[in-house]
Amino acid sequence: MLKQQSHIVAPIPDELKTKALYVVAELRQQGKADKVAIEQLNELISDMTESGLDFFFLEPLRRLRAGSMVMGMARMGIGSMHKGSKMVVSKVLKKLDERSLASILDFIEEIICEPEPAE
Repeated sequence: MLKQQSHIVAPIPDELKTKALYVVAELRQQGKADKVAIEQLNELISDMTESGLDFFFLEPLRRLRAGSMVMGMARMGIGSMHKGSKMVVSKVLKKLDERSLASILDFIEEIICEPEPAE
């Protein structure tokens, strides 16, 4: 669905992609929205959020060669955003059922894309 719309892209490290696909496959196989699944999903979403925040907020500053004071302020603000998002995600995931779990796993699979071949 996302590929049929205009969208923005954020690269992720190969380790995070591998982890995401592993967690999705494992949770699909289990099919249960139990405490372990919720913890795994919470950690994965946190890692993906952290990676996205770094790319969309810190990478432009790195490319502009922002000074250490600006980078420090940006890191502090992003840290607060990440902490706030983790609290919200944690609360939402506590109410997770099997249908919602499947929906979130579908979304994660949808946003993870293979790199395009180099030309």
